[in-house]
Amino acid sequence: MDQPVDALSGAVVTEAIRIHRELGPGLLESVYELVLAGALARRGIEVERQTPVDIEFDGLRFAAAFRIDLLVGGKLIVEIKSVEALRAVHAKQLLTYLRLTHRSVGLLLNFSGETMKEGIRRVVNNHRPQS
Repeated sequence: MDQPVDALSGAVVTEAIRIHRELGPGLLESVYELVLAGALARRGIEVERQTPVDIEFDGLRFAAAFRIDLLVGGKLIVEIKSVEALRAVHAKQLLTYLRLTHRSVGLLLNFSGETMKEGIRRVVNNHRPQS
């Protein structure tokens, strides 16, 4: 089922908060990625892990130049962190991923905070909300 990006974002945030409450902070990013992907798949949402992305520059093509942590519903990029605090560089990284993949919305999730709410950032690249 093709879901709007805002509905996908809502599902990701809901599951991330639930996972953080149950597992707590301090695990590796790969653990949160695996568990979040499973929770979304259980909801019937298409989710791809570690999706390779090619880059073209100056007439050259570089295969798998970077990997997206989670690609949800083919639309939403989710970048997972487990760091003391999110920094501007993390949002810039996600914005670059959005720009290079021609996608409009991404979520930056940091599972290391005391609460998940403080670790959620929405990053937008020329997004036009659906009515």
